[in-house]
Order: sequence, then structure tokens, then C-alpha cells
Amino acid sequence: MSKPTMLAVDDDPQVLASISRDLRSRYAGEYRIMRASSGEQALEVLAELALRAGPVAMVLSDQRMPGMTGVQLLTRAREHAPDAKFLLLTAYADTDAAIAAINEVGLDY
Repeated sequence: MSKPTMLAVDDDPQVLASISRDLRSRYAGEYRIMRASSGEQALEVLAELALRAGPVAMVLSDQRMPGMTGVQLLTRAREHAPDAKFLLLTAYADTDAAIAAINEVGLDY
């Protein structure tokens, strides 16, 4: 059985690399760490994992990305990874996004 996946999603390459590095340094022994640079790419990764029955432990997404917000991504990600924990990252005091994430997505963190 394969390790559960932690998927980090951010459109900023430096932030994504930093998050991925931090996740790997702490969780690489127990989890497979993957990354995506957009919401669409993340959904493709999740769809592929679902086809292979690959467990997804966590999807961590930035809120502000072009094309698809973090809340939109996490809402759609629930279809592919219903048991995963969902985390939303934002550098802004975006109360509306946080409320939407809690109410629409069932956000964990």
C-alpha cells in the first residue's frame, strides 16, 4: 500500500517550494509530498490519485491564485478526496474567504 499523499498548491513557485520543503522535512517518512502550481493542476493530480485508489491525507491550498481560488479548489477537491483534511492559506485578512471555506468546504484548518 502506498503512502498517503499531502498535496500543496500555490501559484508562487518560491512559496510552493518552501511549503513542499517544510512538509518533506517533517512528514516524508509517513507521507508522499506532491505539489501543484494551480487549482486545475491540483485537480488533475487528485483525479489521477483517485483512479489509482491512492489515499490523500491533506490538500493545502493558497486562497489567491489566478483562475481558481483556494476555496473553489477545495470545494472541487472534496469529490476526489472526501476523507482528506483541507487547509487554506492566505496572506490577507480575508474574512469572506475563511467563512466560505468553513461553510462550503468543511475546512479543517
